Amino acid sequence: MIRINLLPHREAKRKQKQQAFVALMLLGGVVGAAVVLLVGGYNARQISVQEQRNAVLAQASADLDKKIAEIKTLKEDIAALQARQQAVEDLQGDRNQPVHLLDELVRQTPEGVHLKSVKQDGQRVTLGGNAQSQERVAELLRNLSGASAWLQSPELMEVRAATLGSGKGAGGRKVVEFTLTVQIKRSREDEPAAKGGKATAGKGNA
Repeated sequence: MIRINLLPHREAKRKQKQQAFVALMLLGGVVGAAVVLLVGGYNARQISVQEQRNAVLAQASADLDKKIAEIKTLKEDIAALQARQQAVEDLQGDRNQPVHLLDELVRQTPEGVHLKSVKQDGQRVTLGGNAQSQERVAELLRNLSGASAWLQSPELMEVRAATLGSGKGAGGRKVVEFTLTVQIKRSREDEPAAKGGKATAGKGNA
């Protein structure tokens, strides 16, 4: 015997599919919301961690800026102290300058040269005098330029022929009058050269 199903099975299947689709959509929505919440929570956590790191870096940078400022101030204080120390040393060294200057002029002035005036202005000394010839003046310049331990950088300012004696005739003596300037060396100017010489000598001995 043939059985015939008269129920609306197609409508039932269609309704069942619709219910399954709605359930699947709901499940997808729930899963999507959960994923969004998880990702949002993870991002929020990462942002919080990064903000904490940024705060630590900012604090470390601020501390470093303070230390740099302290170091700069300390360097300025050291430079000021060194300048004061150098000024004191210069004053102590300058007290003996006239003695060294006169002694050096006696040593470096060749025969036939007579100094008539010595004027000091700081480290600059102006010398005036006369010589038997221009060669004597040139010799004085060479002595002050290379052989002097306390004087340096001589510069001839004026040289002219003159006559010594009561008259300008044959009875007068022909001389060369000159004016030159020279610089006084400070003791500290010789220290680097002396240290360099000692170092070179040490290498040579080695």
